[in-house]
Amino acid sequence: MSDSQKQNESPAENETIRLAERLAGSEAFMSLFREGMGLVEETAAYLDGEGREQSKGLSRAASLTYATESMRLTTRLMQLASWLLLQRAVNEGEMTLEQAGEEKAKIRLDKLASSRSGAGWEELPAQIKDLIERSSRLQDRIRVLDSGIYEKDLPHDSDMLNPVAAQIGRLSQAFGHTD
Repeated sequence: MSDSQKQNESPAENETIRLAERLAGSEAFMSLFREGMGLVEETAAYLDGEGREQSKGLSRAASLTYATESMRLTTRLMQLASWLLLQRAVNEGEMTLEQAGEEKAKIRLDKLASSRSGAGWEELPAQIKDLIERSSRLQDRIRVLDSGIYEKDLPHDSDMLNPVAAQIGRLSQAFGHTD
């Protein structure tokens, strides 16, 4: 195939376009980045200020729940902020995707669940419950984006858009046919 023919091929003919990688470099990512960093700042301000005051009036059970949940919240947000900063470094050319993947291994994006029930939960201030909920939703969004970027064993986005092609590919692999 000549170079001019290769240039005229669509990207789908050359290689699969990974939508998650495109999203990570887009304005949508910058919006996610700003949201995440804003949530970190908002949480820090709350826990150091109003939250500290509100926690003084809680029952013993609620006070223990508040302490536990605030540690989980802080840990979750620090992990998310680390991921966002790594991805921004990739987007700005400060590191390669492979380098970020190695560093990302130190980041825990798995669910650090909040109990959302149990002794003292109902007594917690509404603001910390809101911060917990928002951080969990942000974590879910980042985990989806992360798996699309770094987990190369997952089906490509084009396979997810074309389930028939994905099934044919799986059948070909199962029966040893390679086209």
